[in-house]
Amino acid sequence: MKKVMIIGAGGVGQVVVHKCAQLPEVFSEIVLASRTESKCIAIAKQVKETHNRDIATAQVDADNVPELVALLNVEQPFMVINVALPYQDLTIMDACLEAGVHYLDTANYEPLDTAKFEYHWQWAYQEKFEKAGLMALLGSGFDPGATNMFTAYAAKHYFDEIHYLDIIDVNGGDHGYPFATNFNPEINIREVTAECRHWENGEFVETPAMSTKQEFTCPDGVGSFNIYRMYHEELESLTKHYPTIKRAQFWMSFGDSYLKHLEVLQNVGMTGIEPIEFNGQKIVPIQLLKELLPDPSTLGPRTHGKTCIGCVVRGIKDGKEKTVYVYNIKDHQDCYGEVQSQAISYTTGVPAMIGAKMMVEGKWMQDGVWNIEQMDPDPFMEGMNKYGLPFKVIEEPGFELI
Repeated sequence: MKKVMIIGAGGVGQVVVHKCAQLPEVFSEIVLASRTESKCIAIAKQVKETHNRDIATAQVDADNVPELVALLNVEQPFMVINVALPYQDLTIMDACLEAGVHYLDTANYEPLDTAKFEYHWQWAYQEKFEKAGLMALLGSGFDPGATNMFTAYAAKHYFDEIHYLDIIDVNGGDHGYPFATNFNPEINIREVTAECRHWENGEFVETPAMSTKQEFTCPDGVGSFNIYRMYHEELESLTKHYPTIKRAQFWMSFGDSYLKHLEVLQNVGMTGIEPIEFNGQKIVPIQLLKELLPDPSTLGPRTHGKTCIGCVVRGIKDGKEKTVYVYNIKDHQDCYGEVQSQAISYTTGVPAMIGAKMMVEGKWMQDGVWNIEQMDPDPFMEGMNKYGLPFKVIEEPGFELI
């Protein structure tokens, strides 16, 4: 039993609090902190009504290291579960080092002023965390997170060598809006509009954003969708830790309405990340757009359909070629019924809780900075089945990918 602090009170933070609250034998105390404490208080009220557990709340600026350290020193949690913005990863890591607290996040650091999704900033903390006797677990969401674990699980149980990896993220849900994003609009749009990179023959190959697409039919009746190749951070760590991979690609589904709206917004400059002058003050267009779009945390009651996220892994076993598809399907309304969030937040928040549980219980505890695929996948995958994200494995699924 350990005390944990969750930083971030958006849709994912809400899920993490609910899921941690369901396991009092693991998470004895929970503190929820955010820049806007009223959001924390609203989530704490939900949890009290649903699970009859008291959640402590706090106001903190995650960009301010001294402020973070002061709060950590007062609360003295075993670890921080960081579900704030990716821009804040390094300040929270710095605060954890100073306060002597373990760390976990769901997305890699990216600078505020440029859309770069790379791990090198966080990997550079390896020696600091090791010397401090602390653990930092990176990417314990769904993608990255569960997709890394799917890959590690396939590597452990089905392959001698992995040669080809395709991560496919399909959201078959409909929220009814002409245009909205299922997680933080600023992060979502930055990801989608960034140059595509995929791994091939020992290097990353750049192609224009959203320039490669194919149709993918999900199993279990979820449906067929257009999926588009884009860059995602787990490609960097997975190709490092599985050097036999010859090609690794990430694919995500997008509907025609989303893409048309995004094209128009790009054309008029609303997705820009450089400040512009407006009425005598500087504003960042994408931050203004974020304020105009629906808050992802409000999409739960109106989102219907299912997500289907998984990994198609090809390689060699006993000298023969083999393909497996490891995946999870989750219904949006099932998630809303349990934790009052849609499936995008749920599928990110549950793996964050499971990763934290692995650390609290000592199953994954080791000093330094680690990507999640460097851990033993088996207890995590057992947790997926137990805590709301059951996975399936199809051997020789029979479909061809570009």
